[in-house]
Amino acid sequence: MPRFALDLNSDSGRAAAGAEWRVATGLVPGADNEGLTARLLSTPARLADYDDSSWDVCPNIRQSLSEGFTFAWYRTAVTIPGQVDGNDVAGSRVFFETNFDNYGEVWVNGEIDRTTGSIAGLNAQHRVEISGSAQPGERFIIACLALNGPLANPRGGIFLRYATLALESSN
Repeated sequence: MPRFALDLNSDSGRAAAGAEWRVATGLVPGADNEGLTARLLSTPARLADYDDSSWDVCPNIRQSLSEGFTFAWYRTAVTIPGQVDGNDVAGSRVFFETNFDNYGEVWVNGEIDRTTGSIAGLNAQHRVEISGSAQPGERFIIACLALNGPLANPRGGIFLRYATLALESSN
């Protein structure tokens, strides 16, 4: 099965997918205490129609953020191109692949696959299918929630080690 990929942290990869990363700290960016409240039922930053236009543009998802226990959202919109490295992508399976330092969730179009997109231990890889049969021009909103750990004694910062749009063709 041929595989081709776009590095969504590179200028060329972002350009090919029409993507631009935006970042904001907080479980609920802009809210008091970063939105950390008892019994919070949800955060709107995961939703596809959430307005992140006031967030900082993030040209490097590997840049470390935070101090201590911190949340941050990384969001981008990707558009499936017609070709990647000379390969037609129509009908390909498309995966978003990333690795958080430390913990993270991946939401696609406001939904989470609770098997592959939910929190996975320290520095675990995420591989979330965003399309089973890609069509050029399709658009997906990817929202990644990162948090620092271990939760009881967090160290370092939070960032995405990589972000890849991987396409697998049966041709």
